Amino acid sequence: MDPVVLSRWQFAITTVYHFFFVPLTLGLAWIVAIIETIYVRTGEESYKRMARFWGKLFMINFVMGVVTGIVMEFQFGMNWSEYSRYVGDIFGSLLAIEALLAFFLESTFLGVWMFGWDRLPKGLHAATIWLVAIGSSLSALWILIANAWMQHPVGYTLAAGRAEMVDFGALVSNPKAWLFFGHTIASGLTTAAFFVLGISAYHLIRKTDPVVFRRSFQMAAMIAIIASVLVGVIGHSQGLNLFENQPMKMAAAEAIYETEDPASFSLFTIFDASGRNEVWSFRVPYVLSLLTYFKPYGAVEGINPLQIEYEQKYGSGDYVPLVAVVYWGFRLMFLAGLVMITLSLYALYLTFAREKKNKSMPLLWLFTIAVGLPYIANTGGWLMTEMGRQPFIVYGLMKTEDAVSPNLGGGMILMTLVGFALIYAMLIVVDVYLLARFAKAGPAAAEAGVLDAKTTVVRKK
Repeated sequence: MDPVVLSRWQFAITTVYHFFFVPLTLGLAWIVAIIETIYVRTGEESYKRMARFWGKLFMINFVMGVVTGIVMEFQFGMNWSEYSRYVGDIFGSLLAIEALLAFFLESTFLGVWMFGWDRLPKGLHAATIWLVAIGSSLSALWILIANAWMQHPVGYTLAAGRAEMVDFGALVSNPKAWLFFGHTIASGLTTAAFFVLGISAYHLIRKTDPVVFRRSFQMAAMIAIIASVLVGVIGHSQGLNLFENQPMKMAAAEAIYETEDPASFSLFTIFDASGRNEVWSFRVPYVLSLLTYFKPYGAVEGINPLQIEYEQKYGSGDYVPLVAVVYWGFRLMFLAGLVMITLSLYALYLTFAREKKNKSMPLLWLFTIAVGLPYIANTGGWLMTEMGRQPFIVYGLMKTEDAVSPNLGGGMILMTLVGFALIYAMLIVVDVYLLARFAKAGPAAAEAGVLDAKTTVVRKK
């Protein structure tokens, strides 16, 4: 039982679980803020009911995100103490700023928003949810600045065997951080938009509260198409950045083993049992060069020559990540993104065609299923980003095998790994149950806050 492998599994499981909740929190906060602002400006009660309903679901998801996120920070001191010692001067300061500046902002004003209905003036109450949305995005920003530093270290010097910060401005202005931030916020808005589309479609099919859910569906459709296209545009910019700064990751994502000019794009590749070697591949000529250089030719480096280059630069070792995971993680993200753009266009068509011609809205059930698409894309993108950086935990500076706490035994980590996996699985079941229960009950549940477990009819105390 290798402590490095088990620690990586433990951190991967807890992070994937946590990231189920983060994008929905990021996106839904902005949607609720927009809805309540419309209510303040128009005075229409239907928008107030919308804000309370979607806000209730936001709060359930937010709480679960906090619970699962706290555990991750403890792992830096327990499983990854060598990493913390090496980068604590940089990484620790960014996490501290995130907690003190962003997390306290969003959590404090979420409490004010939650208990401030009909106690605060309408405009002031709406301002609190805007502060929650801003705080959530700031929280993501500082975490992403920290992660971007791990992917592309800047503003540091090496002293006494540690990385020490010498230029805070370089960390904040790291181009990779802002690409990460834009991509993550757009992903969050896409996740929230499809969440709203799916639940709204469910109620429109059942013809419950049609005014609230028709307006929710229309708003979510507009947000979904804008955000999903932005995800693709920013994602392409990230890919161009990777060709310059992490060519091995992109070579793995495209399963290119030898340098090609012009470079072909792989539509489907089968790997051997190790997940590292190609068995069969179907490729389209010229496409990868076209995507990279905007012309049908241009060299893209392959895995094998990059391995030789990395050995010369960083010393002997294996610098090839698990190619199959990086390759299919990218394609899960990409394919899910294409489907979401298509469904977003269809949602817009349904919305405006119905308004103009008073038509019905066929195939609404597609959107109830599509709620899961952003989660597939988010998980695939995360796997590509983190697995593609291996064997480095800090790219070019520190290998993952050197970051694990030296006193940990395999049995200790295995026990906590199983424990975390079981507890987090239970939390996800609880989260899905609560979200589904309140979502099915509709806005009346958000008004009263008490559900009859048998009939899902709200009973007011």
